[in-house]
Amino acid sequence: MRTSGAETTTSNGHRPAVWVVWGAAVLVYLFGVTQRTSLGAAGLDAADRFGIDPGTLSLFVFLQISVYAAGQIPAGMMVDRYGPRVMLLVGGLLLGLGQGLLAFATTLPLALGARVLVGAGDAVAFSSAMVLVARWFPARRVPVATQVTTIVGQLGQVLSALPLLLLLHAAGWSTAFTVAAGASVVSAVVAAALVRNGPVGWHPPRPAPARELVRQVGEVWRRPGTRLGFFGHLGTQFSMMTFSLLWGLPYLVSAQGVEPLVAGALMTLLVIASVVVGPLVGVLTARHPMRRSWILLGVIGLTAGTWTVVLALPGPAPTWLLVVLVVVLAVGGPASVVGFDIARTTNPGGNLAVAQGMVNIAGYSASVVVLMVMGAVLTATGGFTAEGFRTAWLVQYPVWAFAVVGILVTRRKARRVAGEAGPDGGTSGPARRRESPSAPRRRDARRAVEPAGRLVGRSERTA
Repeated sequence: MRTSGAETTTSNGHRPAVWVVWGAAVLVYLFGVTQRTSLGAAGLDAADRFGIDPGTLSLFVFLQISVYAAGQIPAGMMVDRYGPRVMLLVGGLLLGLGQGLLAFATTLPLALGARVLVGAGDAVAFSSAMVLVARWFPARRVPVATQVTTIVGQLGQVLSALPLLLLLHAAGWSTAFTVAAGASVVSAVVAAALVRNGPVGWHPPRPAPARELVRQVGEVWRRPGTRLGFFGHLGTQFSMMTFSLLWGLPYLVSAQGVEPLVAGALMTLLVIASVVVGPLVGVLTARHPMRRSWILLGVIGLTAGTWTVVLALPGPAPTWLLVVLVVVLAVGGPASVVGFDIARTTNPGGNLAVAQGMVNIAGYSASVVVLMVMGAVLTATGGFTAEGFRTAWLVQYPVWAFAVVGILVTRRKARRVAGEAGPDGGTSGPARRRESPSAPRRRDARRAVEPAGRLVGRSERTA
């Protein structure tokens, strides 16, 4: 992941080639998200097809997301060595192969192996797309291009929530997943034909030795700012991911009595709301950089509070409350990006990719834990019942508590380290000039907890 975090680009960002390369890369990523979230829409059908209980069903997503999270750094290293063009082809083919196997799988081991391939292909596609953004777009546009790439990619969930679900019910399991597999294969071929590893004048950097990478990982984790971003990402993302990846649609249909198509529309609303909220969270972060940890805590509190209201009702929640729940969950995705922002501004440029990789692992790790434990709880309480889901969703609360404690503890340490480094937390001079030399040391440390956030848009080289 070193290259994607520290590269500079020689492209002017206006030539048509930039958009051709970006479009081809984001197409692979888009279908990668579709394959990633496909079992969220087809969870009940998968349970019927393979004759499995909720605990075993959660194993599908557990394997897939575990492979995705564990593959972040290895995927980045392969992209650095072989280039994003080749790895987009590999990633798309892995995604297609995984979904193709799932289309015709009749045994549980083969189906689980298919989801492992999907997780590996997903990790490679994401890393490749992020590297191309850093190489092809001017430095000042990389943050915005990264947000847009993420937003477009997440629209893949819309494809799994409605078109794939409609095709599944109209034509059957094998046809639906074969079409999904074909989409990834076609996107891989398109990427291989159109993507170039870098603009004219760009030269690939020398890959970092494995020993150096291990040393960097240790240094990055020891920085409190990295851990602050880690816990922030963990606490804001997992509830949305758990809902969208697997348990959301079965919960809406089985526990809340919502029609499948309406449930699919609510899942689509989650994506649309995330797209709308994303820029607003970005603006809020930019305008209040010294309050980013409070944004994280606020979103965690809002999410936990909304779930508490829904779960406290004795019967099904009214439709308007389910809409509110979906919209609140949608905020978790953009809010988790604040964790990346904190990690970026508390790590030197050469470590940005490693720091962001660590932060990215947090939310996905929490998601797979909650997915698995919820599956076990549902199995123990009788399956897809209203009371079973009510008990299963309570698994979220210890994770939120863990994240909040982590944020508060690491924030205090980050403030102390930033105060020792100076009013700007060791960043560039303009941040120092915003503080009066006579200001109390404690105020310096408090303001520097998330240092130089106001400078991100002007001074950062990568997103």
